[in-house]
Amino acid sequence: MDYDFRTQEERRVAALWSSIGLFLVLIVAVAVGWFLVNKIKNTRREFGGKLLLVPAPVKEFPSLPMVEQKPKIVWEFKPGPISMDTIKKKGCVADGFLSEYGENTDEMVKLIDRSECVYLHRAMETWLKPPDFSDALDIMMQVKKKQVIYGMFLAEAITSNKEYDDPIEDKEYHFSDMCRAGTDGRWGPNTCVPSIQKVEYRRYLRAVTRRAMDLGIQSFLFGQIVLQDENPTYAGTEIEKVIKDMRDYAKKKKMQIIIGGQTDSITDERYLRMFDYVEGGLGLGEDGRIEMGECWSRMSNCWALLWHDKYRNQANNTLLHLDWSGLVWDDMGVFTRMDHDRRVERLNYLYNFFTSRDMGFMMPFLAVINHENGGCYGPNKSFYSPSNKYKCKDENDINKIMRGSYK
Repeated sequence: MDYDFRTQEERRVAALWSSIGLFLVLIVAVAVGWFLVNKIKNTRREFGGKLLLVPAPVKEFPSLPMVEQKPKIVWEFKPGPISMDTIKKKGCVADGFLSEYGENTDEMVKLIDRSECVYLHRAMETWLKPPDFSDALDIMMQVKKKQVIYGMFLAEAITSNKEYDDPIEDKEYHFSDMCRAGTDGRWGPNTCVPSIQKVEYRRYLRAVTRRAMDLGIQSFLFGQIVLQDENPTYAGTEIEKVIKDMRDYAKKKKMQIIIGGQTDSITDERYLRMFDYVEGGLGLGEDGRIEMGECWSRMSNCWALLWHDKYRNQANNTLLHLDWSGLVWDDMGVFTRMDHDRRVERLNYLYNFFTSRDMGFMMPFLAVINHENGGCYGPNKSFYSPSNKYKCKDENDINKIMRGSYK
């Protein structure tokens, strides 16, 4: 046994210092605990009633450049194979669908999703306005239908006092340098017809068609070739360079494309066969009938009826539709003034007449009409839509015709 030889006074002093030491340790422990709790509060967030620790903010050092983080793309449209039989039998005119024509894109998306349409003809427009690929992407992302072939129209009308800024190559294209001589004001003030012979126009076409292919667009239609091409013959044309560049780029991307032209009365077979298809309207009479001659009798010049052997036999494929130009006497004007039963009867006849002869007839799903046309209309008086939401209510019968179940 060890004995404590300290006096009573010495033992009392030692006990006092021991108590003071414990008290100081307690104070330090409380201070450290308070500091840690506040530190955690600055680096945690409350989520669902639970506290989640998150990393403290990374300090920015002025001497080091900040790297911009690009948003991760979670949506991508993958274009599939193209069958001309599908184009001919499941094609629909969707004029300006990707360019926000019709002023009710949400309903148009739903209409397309519940339709039999696979090919959307002229879905992207360029009439007097360069394409907006950002808007087109937003709309494509809303479409739920799995199999879709999007089309783009390369219009014969441009606005001559504007430019197109290519965001990919960071280049600017001037429409004033693309105009065909003598066409100023053709479509109104500050407009003209672009010429394939102009280098600037060919460069512009190269830029927009490549950007369209990057987006997944697979069909390209040149509007009114006899206007855009100053020498529409195989021996003299410059359009072959544009077509070759488009096909080369598609091959590089490992995607299939088709290229068409509104070739009117051109009969040069080698020229016509540069295109995968020729395309045009019907010249529908007020009685809903079509003519069988080479040219529509209503016009003084030859407005070619492309199903005639003179044109059809020189082309790879022929696609027909109800023509629209915003005039009351065009195909769509005549069509929308018919009553419902007559409209459906005519569509059924035209669809079967052309598809049974290995030509395509594209059903109307979005097209321009004259606002004073009378008859039925779609989201407003300037556009036709077959949607059951609007006046015409043709969609059920159109889908039955395309399925082959209409009686």
